[in-house]
Amino acid sequence: MAHANLVRPLEPAVKTAPTRTLRRTAPRDEADKVMHILLMEDDLASADTTAKLLREHNHVVDVAHDGEEGLELARSGSYDALIIDRRMPMRDGISVVRALRHEDIRTPAIFLTAIAEVDDRVEGLRAGGDDYMPKPYQTSELLARLDAVVRRANPKAVETRLQVGDLNLDLLTRKVFRGAQEIPLQPREFSLLEFLMKHAEQVVTRGMLLEHVWGIHFDPQTNVIDVHISRLRAKIDRSFDTPMLHTVRGAGYSLRAAH
Repeated sequence: MAHANLVRPLEPAVKTAPTRTLRRTAPRDEADKVMHILLMEDDLASADTTAKLLREHNHVVDVAHDGEEGLELARSGSYDALIIDRRMPMRDGISVVRALRHEDIRTPAIFLTAIAEVDDRVEGLRAGGDDYMPKPYQTSELLARLDAVVRRANPKAVETRLQVGDLNLDLLTRKVFRGAQEIPLQPREFSLLEFLMKHAEQVVTRGMLLEHVWGIHFDPQTNVIDVHISRLRAKIDRSFDTPMLHTVRGAGYSLRAAH
């Protein structure tokens, strides 16, 4: 009997872009740790479905539709995890992982594929894969396995609390305090503050915020950043003597400890 949470590829409603297209999806706001994930999947409908699920759990996703493109992107070393189909044009998934491991690139890799016999799984793991999942898959299991492979790769990388001056943010409880006063934030405001706190004392540009908080690479000529910065500033600064969130004219924004 099929499970209600079982994910199967959907038929695309419209024609999608050609194979060699790199896409970035915008993360939504959940409590999960944000990861930058490279998804290698040649089936456009499957890629769209999986990327959407990951995005809904606050992850940023790049999609490569063939093995050569995927290998080139993975070589950047900028990803927290790789999700790889075995059957891809130009270069298959096994070959991609072997090439990365040969180059000593250790980014955690999960094979997500319909090729799922025992011998196939053994081959994938021996090639350097960190995990191997058959299709169709359950969303909760994929997310759990992602967390597990990333945690094993860098057990010290899990950061749950951020502090700048008297401003404290808890990534697990999603609570923010300035001093003893709790500051309720909307999900996007929380993600914005999280990014600013991780780059405290630095100038953060609009482009950086669009890419890492909204998940897009270009400025769509919208005031969305200004609106959210204004709302965030009102919440973390208005009731306090010393402001922390500053506008750097012509450059961006900076969160600095109150002195």
